[in-house]
Amino acid sequence: MRSVLLTLAIVAPAADALAQSYEFVSAPHQGLNRIYRVNRQTGEVGACQFGLKDGAVGVTICYPAGEGAKGPAPGTAPGDFGLVASHHLSEAGIFRIDRQSGEMSVCYVQNDREVVCTSPAK
Repeated sequence: MRSVLLTLAIVAPAADALAQSYEFVSAPHQGLNRIYRVNRQTGEVGACQFGLKDGAVGVTICYPAGEGAKGPAPGTAPGDFGLVASHHLSEAGIFRIDRQSGEMSVCYVQNDREVVCTSPAK
């Protein structure tokens, strides 16, 4: 029994860390059903939303990371990224923040094709 408890004590924090690899925030636009996600270590941003399809329940439409939304170059130290929605009711974009450097980017879906982000700035 003691070995089982010891194993749980070791595995539980690791599982919790894996469960927190991504952060999710909805777009502030009240007429848009889009959710953004960020990889908390790499800063890569993607987005998904619901779409209608004839004769079906619907589909999940996801947009991959494009220019500025991909993770950093290989060999770059992991960061601590998050997402923040503005309170602007008609804004479709989201802010990507780097909690370590204080830099921010604005990310949005461009041309219904991919998520792009502006260059980071303080």
